[in-house]
Amino acid sequence: MTKADNNIFTTEHQLSSRYVDEIAHFWQQGNFSHFSGIDNVRINYATFINTTGIMPSKCLVISSGRSESYLKYKELSFDLFNNGYSIFLIDHRGQGLSEHLLANVHKGHIDNFQYYVDDLTSFIENIVTPHCQGSKPYLLAHSMGAAIGARYLQDFPNKIQAAVLSSPMFGFNSGSVPEFIAESALKISAQLNQWFDDTPWYFPGHKDFSHNAFSDNILMHSPIRYQIFSQLYNTTPEIQLGGVTVYWLTESQKALDKIFNNIDKITAPTLVLQAGQDKIIKNQAQNDFCQQLHLLQPHSCPNGKPLIIDDAYHELFFESDVYREQALNAVMEWFEKH
Repeated sequence: MTKADNNIFTTEHQLSSRYVDEIAHFWQQGNFSHFSGIDNVRINYATFINTTGIMPSKCLVISSGRSESYLKYKELSFDLFNNGYSIFLIDHRGQGLSEHLLANVHKGHIDNFQYYVDDLTSFIENIVTPHCQGSKPYLLAHSMGAAIGARYLQDFPNKIQAAVLSSPMFGFNSGSVPEFIAESALKISAQLNQWFDDTPWYFPGHKDFSHNAFSDNILMHSPIRYQIFSQLYNTTPEIQLGGVTVYWLTESQKALDKIFNNIDKITAPTLVLQAGQDKIIKNQAQNDFCQQLHLLQPHSCPNGKPLIIDDAYHELFFESDVYREQALNAVMEWFEKH
């Protein structure tokens, strides 16, 4: 039995009562602030400094996924804090509580993917590192946040102790549409948008924020976690986000090319967690990433593969306990090992 197996995480059974009691109390201890990112865009963040142990706590940066806010991460922050970490969460530009970038605040947009990376860099340098008492922070990054995290690891190879990338956005799932058709549609849409309008368009099929019933969701299997997530978004209009713009997709695709072209720059020990039934992003791209990274850095992606959480959906940290605990134990074990 490894030390990680002894970690205790909140269960679905405990969640209703714990959320309004212990987790709410924990959340009140946080520091909530903001800084100016590139082009003076307001970037909001939250920090929870752990002073409970005899030893200094370890710093853990959470880089969340597209359309997410740190408000969604209360349960996860609570669990990680109780396992001895100081927690640092950032809302990426254009989403969450950070400044949204277009007149239509529902459009998921970015002018340049590198701005996400630059914001994360400022956050780690100026807000996280001063609390780490000489040690390097750990990085836990999900989906789009994992693509941002991977680019950060390439730009600053020696700043992170170890990283876990959960359901990383390394390729897009175009569903039943063949990839070359999806790529052509993006190029045509981008060209038309450039010719006919100064306002960034939604990518065809994308629209303003709308809510799915639990039975139609492809994010998580847990009814209670989905209910809390839904309630948060329905009652907090400022964090609602719709689909993505053509620019966002174009910029993201360039960033993914950069990740694969500079994979040798990722030297921090890196673990990839893959959701076996992910319908949001492309799991094959994670397999390719791990195969290439492991060849260059044998301490990353053990056996040259992601760690697969069989049957899980995209949101590993909001999943049913049977999947979530596997994911969290793997995170704890990886960080304890490094």
